Amino acid sequence: MINIQSLKFSYKPSRPLFDDLNLQLNPGHIYGLLGKNGAGKSTLLKQIAGLLFPTSGKVEVLGQETRFRAPSFLQDIFLVPEEFYLPKISIRQFINTRAGFYPKFNEQEFETYLKEFEIPVTQKLTEMSYGQKKKFLICFALACNTRLLIMDEPTNGLDIPSKSIFRKLIAGCLSEDKCIVISTHQVRDLDNLIDSIVIIDNHRIIFREAVETVTDKLSFKVLPQLDKSMPVIYADSNLRGHSVVMRNMQHEHSRIDMELLFNAVLSNRQSIQEIFN
Repeated sequence: MINIQSLKFSYKPSRPLFDDLNLQLNPGHIYGLLGKNGAGKSTLLKQIAGLLFPTSGKVEVLGQETRFRAPSFLQDIFLVPEEFYLPKISIRQFINTRAGFYPKFNEQEFETYLKEFEIPVTQKLTEMSYGQKKKFLICFALACNTRLLIMDEPTNGLDIPSKSIFRKLIAGCLSEDKCIVISTHQVRDLDNLIDSIVIIDNHRIIFREAVETVTDKLSFKVLPQLDKSMPVIYADSNLRGHSVVMRNMQHEHSRIDMELLFNAVLSNRQSIQEIFN
């Protein structure tokens, strides 16, 4: 589905953003793309969508180089950006002028998604709040039924009930031939949604593992106190005690905490690499 080889890119020649970045993503999965501010998450998504072009290397999606922006490629991907502009028209006018670019657009599904988010199909885009506009754009993206769906901070602006609906709709639309890539800082919004984790740091992909593999090799716990004899990789102290990431020596099953995992990978990269390699 997505094949990135030796990608190099920089906005300024003296400051490379990507240096020999490699990444392969397959259909049938929901990937969570994590990284610090400025790590290049949004830029990487734009490279995948063909909005930015590599300085060197190759970015292929669906067997096509994204930099050529072929119509057969563009009609089968959809990017929901973090920042967006919607024209001053009605929902119906938006569908009439945009849906034709996506051959698999399903208007019935679109109206069903709007109902889930309690957005009237007769409402004008100019009358919507930022959160409503975000929900509208998500509904349109899902109804386009593209094989690749890319979402940059999709839960920004959504209230708690809407985040729950978002997770339900995304999980329901996944199929064996579809790939969904979601970049977010609000990692707890994705804990129960994604099945694979990708972490970008220091110009490269430093971690890419399935959630099932993570929970097989690592254990996530809250402990009342820490003991030096415990195989703790990372600990975060809070009012409840100590949230820890540990080697899963006893083959226990625990629920993944992506925020803890992210911090563990960044702060103790060598130990994490030894466990997964």
